[in-house]
Amino acid sequence: MKKIIFIIILFFGFVKINFAQDVKVNAVLDSSKIRIGEQVNLHLYVNYNANQKDFKLNWPSIGDTITEKIEVISVSPIDTTIPDKSQPNFLQFHQRITISAYDSGYFAVPGFKFILNNDTNNVQFTPTLLLEVHTVPTDTSYTKVKQLKPIYEEKFNWKWYRHYLYWGIGLLVFILAIVLITRYFVKRNQTKFVELPKPKIPAHITALASLDIIKNSQIWKDGQIKEYYSSITDTIRLYLEERFGVYALESTTDEIMLAMRSQVLDGISKEKLQQLLQFSDLVKFAKMSAIESEHIMMLQNAYDFVNGTKREEVIINPENNPNVKNA
Repeated sequence: MKKIIFIIILFFGFVKINFAQDVKVNAVLDSSKIRIGEQVNLHLYVNYNANQKDFKLNWPSIGDTITEKIEVISVSPIDTTIPDKSQPNFLQFHQRITISAYDSGYFAVPGFKFILNNDTNNVQFTPTLLLEVHTVPTDTSYTKVKQLKPIYEEKFNWKWYRHYLYWGIGLLVFILAIVLITRYFVKRNQTKFVELPKPKIPAHITALASLDIIKNSQIWKDGQIKEYYSSITDTIRLYLEERFGVYALESTTDEIMLAMRSQVLDGISKEKLQQLLQFSDLVKFAKMSAIESEHIMMLQNAYDFVNGTKREEVIINPENNPNVKNA
């Protein structure tokens, strides 16, 4: 019985040794010497006998770095080739890893671990490689301070620009003649008429129309919160310029509120204007999170401010005004 057990153990050991011999792993560097920042290819090879049934190979996982000093730039897919055409049963797995180092010195590339058939006791390692990284030599010839050459001054000579002067005078005379002739014929054939002034749209009508568009679009529901508050404040700033003559489009909130002190406004309108501008600044620049009710309230503040400060104007259509006649 002991002899049978010994023969079985010996048989499996022989099979395992033969299997291990049919699988060979290796790692090769294109060059063992590089300069700081240069890239070099690291090749992983696995040769195995394709006649092995149920062969499984656990390929090592490649991360962003191999060691603390060696970084991985790129990793190619694993390809399969037949290195020797005379032995088609022997296949080769290959993977290219592009690496680099950003510090000088000698760095070891540790062996990569390959597990065969999910057996942690059946492991093969690639050989450890050495990568030598050199610094870039400094060219001392450029470190010497050279004296500056003196500025060469050449005497001015108006003859250099004589041709340009003649052409310029001729061009001015030609343009002047064209202008005088054109004005003469235009005045001669011109029919005198009174240009009718275009009706001016009150500032509050334009502002309320813009606020209606903002209200109907509701872009804040699509996550465009900053754009939502920017469109509201831009509408109010334009309204301030057209209604009160305040330079508001390019001014800060504090500058606008300082300028509005000289305007005749009720306290509620000033409070709503300040609340709207300051809250919008927090959302746009301080990245403050606002809720739905605040979105609606700030838009309502804009409506209330325009309605509370609007100046009713009568839009006169000159075409229907009997006091304006064409001459």
